[in-house]
Amino acid sequence: MNLTIQKSSVVRNVAARTAPQSSAIELRSATKRFGEKTVLHALDLAVQPGEFLAIVGRSGCGKSTLLRLLAGLDDATAGEVTIDNGRVRGVSQGTRIMFQEHRLLPWRTLLQNVGLGMHGEWQPIARKALEQVGLGERGDDWPSMLSGGQRQRVALARALVHDPRLLLLDEPLGALDALTRIEMQNLIEGLWQKKGFTVVLITHDVDEAIALADRVVLLEGGRVGMDIRVNMSRPRHRSSTTFGELTEQVLNRVLQRTEEPSRSMRNGVSSLK
Repeated sequence: MNLTIQKSSVVRNVAARTAPQSSAIELRSATKRFGEKTVLHALDLAVQPGEFLAIVGRSGCGKSTLLRLLAGLDDATAGEVTIDNGRVRGVSQGTRIMFQEHRLLPWRTLLQNVGLGMHGEWQPIARKALEQVGLGERGDDWPSMLSGGQRQRVALARALVHDPRLLLLDEPLGALDALTRIEMQNLIEGLWQKKGFTVVLITHDVDEAIALADRVVLLEGGRVGMDIRVNMSRPRHRSSTTFGELTEQVLNRVLQRTEEPSRSMRNGVSSLK
């Protein structure tokens, strides 16, 4: 099978999901410096409305910095970052971000955590968001009563309750056990397919990127080193030949940038940590 690196383009399956509630992203020569250190180097990247983009790369390559620019938490030093043709200037109501830490307030119930900052008759809306992540009957519980995976479900509900056009995921599943992680991946994929918002996922896990994304972008030293389209039907089967070949293609590119593969790589673990 010929697996080639492809530039961003609108493909049929993405266009079919495009909806008014999804955002388009474009970075033009986006650069981010911290003092004398340049983290992102004149980055050009486009994400189509409704697309699921995964960004992978080794620690320190600029993944989280890029996500902070999209979220409006940091400003680019040079170049432009635009969402729906408007330059990103601070946090947007249409953008929500989910971190690796659930960041739930321990002194508030799950329902109160999901409805944080909402006004009016917010309780039914927050409860519906909990139902979407399978915790509709747990609204009156406290965060301390939940497992790690359940807390991340609440964090996801809190992000979705505002019907975002763009959902940013900063390694939200990194601390979960393998089975819970797969369950959360399936949940995120299902909600994305149902609601049609745009997703940008930051992850160290190449398997996770291939399982979820329409495209996988590899960052190397703040630059795009690979941009590959995942042309596989859903749900994705990790045991398939195509899945394995795509994973190997990305990992081989990572290993080309290192002098010595880590022990986890030699043992076949598809993590970039």
